[in-house]
Amino acid sequence: MSEQMDNWIGAMPSLGNIRESLALAESLASASLLTSPGAKRRLAARRLEMGEDPSAAGVYVPPKHLLLYLVRMGSFTSAPKILNEDTQDADVELPERMSRDELLQHCHQQLLNYPSLVKRCFRRLSQQFGDTASGLRVLQWNVLSRVCGEAVSSPYHIRVLQWNVLSQALGQMNDNFVCCPDEALEWRSRRYHMVEELVGYCPDILCLQEVDHFNFLKKVLGSQGYSGMFFPKPDSPCLYIKGNNGPDGCAIFFRDDKFELLKAETRILEVWRVQSNQVAVIMLLRVRETGQEICVATTHLKARNGALLSTLRNEQGKDLLDFVMSHCGGRPVIICGDFNAEPTEPVYLTILSNRVLRLASAYAASGSASSHCDVTESAMREPPYTTWKIREEGEVCHTIDYVFYSQDTFTVEAVLDFPSGEEIGEGRVPSFNYPSDHFSLVCDFRFKNTSAMES
Repeated sequence: MSEQMDNWIGAMPSLGNIRESLALAESLASASLLTSPGAKRRLAARRLEMGEDPSAAGVYVPPKHLLLYLVRMGSFTSAPKILNEDTQDADVELPERMSRDELLQHCHQQLLNYPSLVKRCFRRLSQQFGDTASGLRVLQWNVLSRVCGEAVSSPYHIRVLQWNVLSQALGQMNDNFVCCPDEALEWRSRRYHMVEELVGYCPDILCLQEVDHFNFLKKVLGSQGYSGMFFPKPDSPCLYIKGNNGPDGCAIFFRDDKFELLKAETRILEVWRVQSNQVAVIMLLRVRETGQEICVATTHLKARNGALLSTLRNEQGKDLLDFVMSHCGGRPVIICGDFNAEPTEPVYLTILSNRVLRLASAYAASGSASSHCDVTESAMREPPYTTWKIREEGEVCHTIDYVFYSQDTFTVEAVLDFPSGEEIGEGRVPSFNYPSDHFSLVCDFRFKNTSAMES
């Protein structure tokens, strides 16, 4: 596929023509996004009469050469790839099995000269919560160690952690975090804070993006009884950075003692039938104690601003939904990811409007007395930010990470709140206090039909 892509790129117009095409395409895409739903329906009907594809009505589709440029993987330059392997953590030695406290103590020893991880707390929905004996006990913080206490997960509950962990190669060499000290971006400084965040909240399932040290996570999380799968981007931008640790991609981990893996699937997401550089991973899991089956998916959609990129993300979102529906087999669904899209973007509407999956956003539902709210209300209930960073172009504070779930099957019982600006610090993240430019999202789900499962 890489050779085919190189041939396509070689046949493209000059860079100057590409820039002119991009400017025109951005204007057309902006006009397309402003087209009213009624006008789009009329255009769809007209296309159907003419024997054309009605799904493209009212949507600007870039010409082939421009689309290939936009979805081209990795670098837009002629820089050669540096095909390194995932070997930077060969120095890490851990027992195959160790207790959570032992692992956290090991992290503490590695971080003696560094500030503690940012403190965060769970927020419960009081109207949905009363009997702690049958569910997850609230994690209590130990103020002195800032390590949260154990949580007991019943077979009728699932705790999901979603996190863009920040690719080491991109974070250190490409992302221009101007307020982050260089030492805080060193992998040896980041990796154990990362472990604290992943293990500290006792998740049952972890959905991760920008993973470029999978072997490290596999070793560390394996010591806690997790199994996982990694799927790299086909042409990760990490591969063009000197000293990389291999490509970045998406990963899912799950607790072996709680779940049985039924099937795992991967996909390179497509945009108008052209493969992009964004991927998705699906796992079908069965709760061992009850036999309840679920479908978990994760993705990381294309970044950058603009109407045209927003349109591309929406097409990726449609392909993601098709991928999920083709494999979930009617099972309840949880979709996590860095969607690089604020709630006002079309992809948010596309996901929540799917009539087959009937998804809701966990953090939006957690602010409502009912999970059944419309898309506009849901967008207004999302947290004010899931990432807060300062780059050369300025401060970026917005919501682009989500946990979507089947609202007919699950109830959201608790979510992990985000730290305040004062708690984060003036330099924002990443920092010595937090190893990524995105905050983790942690959600407690309860199966609604627990009485049926118990009987």
